[in-house]
Amino acid sequence: LFLTGLSGSGKSTIARNLADALAERGDRKVTLLDGDLVRQLLSAGLTFSRADRDLNIVRIGFVAAEVARHGGIAICAPIAPYASAREQVREMATATGDFLLIHVSTPLEVCEARDRKGLYAKARAGAISNFTGISDPYEEPRDADLVLDTSTMSRAEAVDAVLGLLVAGGWLASSGR
Repeated sequence: LFLTGLSGSGKSTIARNLADALAERGDRKVTLLDGDLVRQLLSAGLTFSRADRDLNIVRIGFVAAEVARHGGIAICAPIAPYASAREQVREMATATGDFLLIHVSTPLEVCEARDRKGLYAKARAGAISNFTGISDPYEEPRDADLVLDTSTMSRAEAVDAVLGLLVAGGWLASSGR
């Protein structure tokens, strides 16, 4: 499961709640690859250049594909602003399992209003360069399996929508939650 969207869109929150819901079911092992944590550990030292952003996403994809290859469910929640890098991850994942792209399409102004770290303000002031949605592009997915807007739905509704997709696609049994 690959959640993509702007900073502050709700990706990490949905991913954490989804991981909890799937772990409670006990069907398979669940691994959460949150964008911020991956940046600190797996991709430490990378910049926010396009090449480094793409490398970060490919690293996430590699780990996710390995999780799937060993029978687990990987939930990835990076910004992943570029379509080409997302497509690379799709190719890696589908070589060993399935890939579902979930676009958390919360509007930019809502993401900015939620920004507890002040990153959007710093980016608008020029203190942060290459900031997705401000000084760097976000290529909205045209091939998302599910689109969620957390400005119009609750956290529980978003998680239920993903679980519904998994049930409808046959990845999860309809019983339990």
